[in-house]
Amino acid sequence: MKITKNFIKASDKHEIYYEIYEPENSAAHIHIIHGMAEHIARYEEFIRFLTDRGFTVSGHDQRGHGRTAKRNGVEGFFAEQDGFNRVVDDVSEVIAEVQQQIGDLPLVLFGHSMGSFVGRRFIQLHSSKVARAVFSGTGGNPGAAGKLGILLASVNGKLNGKDSKSKAIGSLVFGPFIKDFKDEGSAFAWLSRDATEVAKYEADPMSGFVSTNQFFADLFKGMTLINKKEEIAKIRHDLPILLISGSKDPVGHNGKDLFAAAEQYKKAGIQEVQVYLGEEARHELLHEVDKKRYFNIMAEWMAVHD
Repeated sequence: MKITKNFIKASDKHEIYYEIYEPENSAAHIHIIHGMAEHIARYEEFIRFLTDRGFTVSGHDQRGHGRTAKRNGVEGFFAEQDGFNRVVDDVSEVIAEVQQQIGDLPLVLFGHSMGSFVGRRFIQLHSSKVARAVFSGTGGNPGAAGKLGILLASVNGKLNGKDSKSKAIGSLVFGPFIKDFKDEGSAFAWLSRDATEVAKYEADPMSGFVSTNQFFADLFKGMTLINKKEEIAKIRHDLPILLISGSKDPVGHNGKDLFAAAEQYKKAGIQEVQVYLGEEARHELLHEVDKKRYFNIMAEWMAVHD
């Protein structure tokens, strides 16, 4: 298997770290968009599972994350303005670079959590380029809470700086996630039932960091944008979409947000939308106690058929 690890210069000159895993023979290309306060290396076990099944897999550290942040950015920060659309553009530019190297294979998009929001915007703009889409650990329309979050982030940004860390907003966002798991001894227990995986996350110097005021403003704006009816209507009707998460995932309100998103897609005329909830699983199916089960479910869905 050929493995490439490198940086690409985005159109605004920001350097984005990416990886490509190429088996000898491949029928499809999967691109992974990771979640908030993590990085692509956390997906290596899943990536190798997919390459063993004949998929070429790529992924990148989004700006403000992982090696991309270490190279040329601020951790937990997208851009001075319009950061959500900037990271969507990054996905497009990284995929184009990868395709130049691997050739023309059907593209399967996989986005987790924050990456699912970025991916959901990507298919609104570029669904003609995508053969299938999988969104893991996604959430719903933030509504009034999103408007309040944007206001707080904007005010804090003016007072303390756009790139200053915002523990207050972080607590508002993530505080409710832990209430059902507060007896388990970790503020990140909502991620998985596997205490070993949670401990790995906590020990990872590139995961679990506090994000900035501007990041939260960008994120809430993006979450609001992807839920607009006129934007959803831009997705081609024959794009197969899988929404998958745990039945105890607080990000998706224990599955409610996935069914709401599926209903939005169906009302927009999208013909093949499926929801899968892992029983008792939490936010990160790829790090759950029964993760291989979800590896298989997603790999089967990702297979592109003529």
